Amino acid sequence: MTGLFRFTAPVRLLLIASITLVSACALPRTGPNKNEIFNGAIERGGNTQVIYVNDHVTRAANFVPSYGFSNNFRNAGQVGADDIRAGDVLGLSIWENVDDGLLASLGSSSTTLTEIQVDSEGYIFVPYAGRVRAAGSTPDQLRQTITQRLSAQTPDPQVTVQRMAGNGATVSVVGRVSAQGVYPIERPTRTLSAMLARAGGVSVDPEVAVVTVKRGADSGKVALTDLYANPTNDIAVRPGDLIVVEEDQRNFTALGALGGQTRVPLGNEVINAAEAIAMVGGLNSSLADPTGVFVLRDEPESVASRVLGKPVVGSQRFAYVLDLTRPNGLFLARDFVIRDGDTVYVTEAPYVQWQKGLSAITGSAATADSLTSIGD
Repeated sequence: MTGLFRFTAPVRLLLIASITLVSACALPRTGPNKNEIFNGAIERGGNTQVIYVNDHVTRAANFVPSYGFSNNFRNAGQVGADDIRAGDVLGLSIWENVDDGLLASLGSSSTTLTEIQVDSEGYIFVPYAGRVRAAGSTPDQLRQTITQRLSAQTPDPQVTVQRMAGNGATVSVVGRVSAQGVYPIERPTRTLSAMLARAGGVSVDPEVAVVTVKRGADSGKVALTDLYANPTNDIAVRPGDLIVVEEDQRNFTALGALGGQTRVPLGNEVINAAEAIAMVGGLNSSLADPTGVFVLRDEPESVASRVLGKPVVGSQRFAYVLDLTRPNGLFLARDFVIRDGDTVYVTEAPYVQWQKGLSAITGSAATADSLTSIGD
């Protein structure tokens, strides 16, 4: 006999037991097994609600926090494109019906005053008309006011007022757009979609683009696809708005005995557990335990109460169990919706550890046999 069989029976048993013990403590694996997760259940002194998924659970847990604007955003009226505001810049042209007028230079009958900025109190200064209230008026109303003031100084003056781009009614568009910048709210750009178009449109895939509007202390968010699909999301922009375009960061994490272990972006899609598994290559056929598919998440108080069928206080840690070998297991996996921040974890089949242990033992035995042969 060679190898282990050269030793006496007691020595062989002791050697095998020692190798098995060391191997069991040090064997590599993808993560905790199913029993170890169940040992963390509240019923066993842990802090996790371990729940098998059934029809009730899918109905109670299936909701996807959606983006959207509050009523404050939806009900805000459009800015009057012609209303003059503090900070606006105006251009005035004045014609006088005399050869040597108040404002016109000799030989000219008209005067152009460019880039007159409305001050913080809403006023502008016009020579011979004095300090004139501009904020709150339309260009035509302001024209009439200036004409009336100048009529006392020069016969039959003619005035035009042009509202130019200033900082009185502007929004900032930043992030993943083609042309970031500060844009005036004009007649064609009084809605969110029109302002995005003014900035050159988004520079990321529209399917994963998210638009956030920050207005003072409030903010709202909408997926770009929902902005175009639902007219109520195309809100009116207001002076001082900050529009931020980003790529949707919602994702889930795939771990364990799967075809791949990675963080997977969700984008604007709503996917179920079966699709989530498929997105990373499915179950690893040589490792996975189809009875031990877990979806780990923190549930808010309202959802946790619905799932458990009793009131709870505060958010709860849940480990949802999907047993794909049950008659309706695949249907339940198809119905169970994955949410942002979820972890999809698949345990290894029990025999995998036995196989690894056996490989460790036989490998150690072969090593011992080689050492014995060398010793001979």
